[in-house]
Amino acid sequence: MKLQQLRYLVAIVDNGLNITAASQALFTSQPGVSKQVKMLEDELSLQLFVRKGKSLSGLTEAGREVIEKARKILTEVDNIKSMSHELAGQKRGKLVVATTHTQARYVLPDLLAGFHREFPGISISLHQGTSDRIAHQVQDQEADFAIASGQSELFEDLVTFPIYHWERTILVLPDHPLARQKDVSLKDLARYPIISYTHSFDSDSDQANAFRDAGIEPNVVFTAEDPDVIKTYVRKGMGIGIVACMAYDPIQDAGLVAINAAHLIPSCTTWIGFRRDRFLRNYMYSFLQLMVPGIDREQIDRVISTVGDAVDNHTIAPYRSPHGLNGHAGIHPSGI
Repeated sequence: MKLQQLRYLVAIVDNGLNITAASQALFTSQPGVSKQVKMLEDELSLQLFVRKGKSLSGLTEAGREVIEKARKILTEVDNIKSMSHELAGQKRGKLVVATTHTQARYVLPDLLAGFHREFPGISISLHQGTSDRIAHQVQDQEADFAIASGQSELFEDLVTFPIYHWERTILVLPDHPLARQKDVSLKDLARYPIISYTHSFDSDSDQANAFRDAGIEPNVVFTAEDPDVIKTYVRKGMGIGIVACMAYDPIQDAGLVAINAAHLIPSCTTWIGFRRDRFLRNYMYSFLQLMVPGIDREQIDRVISTVGDAVDNHTIAPYRSPHGLNGHAGIHPSGI
């Protein structure tokens, strides 16, 4: 059995059982991948894949167990490599962060710039996507850290630390009736077409629950992942926008009126998470300390070693507003 064969197995699964796509991702030939998989099956005397003609249609029960163990083995191999780099005193590496468009655009720029100044030899890769995509990237080791909001079964296996909490903001044009209204209610919002985030009105979201609990049906006409896209369509007069508070910049968004929705929709928590079996290099500890207020390396290690994944924010990291992030750890305010 070779590590290369285990990498081929995992790549095939991660590419939807498509051997051609897996070989392209591995920069090798399709016949070579097929040959190595067949050799491994012969060595183990196990059939790992369900085959339909020349195509793979699924994993056998044995295949699922082998893939699970293969992932753990490959994780440990990567950890050993990272450890060797750390012990050798190497100051180069890569930090991969999977996050949402809102965090990437409005919260992380100054933090990542500060990190880069402290660790110029570490390249930074920022992957943007939905919660589903973020979860898969961290679980599949395509990203070191996830930065997302809320919690769901997607992230149950991650070690998580709370960073800050935030509220929603309603955005309208200056001539909109809500811009002149003193007290805005959910019933008022439901009178107008609503533009908000993709999945923000899914059945298990705080935003959807707020309307449901009030017995009000919102008129959602448009959704998008990127808050800048939402603001664009609000400016086009398609409806009122509901976005994260940090996505509103009073200078850049001077053509829009912001209405605080903290009294209408519960606040949300943004957190940072990573796989428990991830070997953390020194610069990764520093990144966590930059993101999570008041945490130290000993606390991080203690949480990793505990059974529970979630961190009590009252004992580990006091909440702060997203605006306070830019002044944390020597990072200068950006004005958001």
